Amino acid sequence: MLSKVAERVYWTGRYLERIESTARLITIYDTLLFDLPRSVEISWYNLILINGIEDSFLERYSVKDEKNVVKFLIADTTNSSSIVSSLNAVRENVRTTRDVVLQDTWELVNELNLFVKENVQQGVGRKQRHEFLEEIIKGCQQILGLLFGNMTQDAPWRFLSLGRNLERADMTTRILEAGVKAYSDLADEDAAVNTRQIILGQVLRSLNADQSYRRIVRSKVNATEVVEFLLENPQFPRSILYCHKALVEHAKPLPSATRLLDEMAMLENKIGKIKAAKLNEKLPDHLNWLQLCHINIHTIICETWFPAWE
Repeated sequence: MLSKVAERVYWTGRYLERIESTARLITIYDTLLFDLPRSVEISWYNLILINGIEDSFLERYSVKDEKNVVKFLIADTTNSSSIVSSLNAVRENVRTTRDVVLQDTWELVNELNLFVKENVQQGVGRKQRHEFLEEIIKGCQQILGLLFGNMTQDAPWRFLSLGRNLERADMTTRILEAGVKAYSDLADEDAAVNTRQIILGQVLRSLNADQSYRRIVRSKVNATEVVEFLLENPQFPRSILYCHKALVEHAKPLPSATRLLDEMAMLENKIGKIKAAKLNEKLPDHLNWLQLCHINIHTIICETWFPAWE
């Protein structure tokens, strides 16, 4: 398998997961606007900080309001991580790897791309944003369902899986961080149990985790249990532990995987610090550390399997 083909398949998995997770991240804040009391205010700019794209945002916008943040995350092509930019990248990667991915993928990607282009203003505006984001999430799930349900589980499938699980682990940290930020931003007078329950419930729902949480944890929604579930539950596919184990599983059969496997083993030994943090003041720092670890894992994957090519 050519390294450039492996790289494009890997990025297809990453971008599809990024599109879906970005839609979910926006949905958290969008829904909280309607569920939280009017006295509670949350900053949309938190989403820019959480994604680490402050510099590129501030180059384009001087006002840190909802409209500009949502536009930057959904429609701004100068933001390489926006939904529109990511979808364009998926389309190009699938176009150039149609000999190793299922042919129907090309049709589904084009359909989703056309839908986003024709309806992007619905996402930027508030009135039909929920429906727009739901269609994007469903579209990504349809494409990923086709690929993971029907592809032969050989090298292309493994690189697709590496990209998907690394991006999923990283975005779970960011969605959890968004919830923790909104949770901790509440003033004491706003810190009613019901308000905090709404925030935690939205974090779970944004990851389709609410039903699994209630069935597995068997307790009411509380901060410590939610953080623990999303960090270390070995059965939930969007938990960070599950994604890390999937990275190891899919990398093992690939050649020259020793460096990545050693890095994952070291990370597993260190992750106990995050488990112990739960929801104390150190948790955001630990989540940021995890995101840096994911960047390092990406670097190892690129240096191992995607050498520079002309």
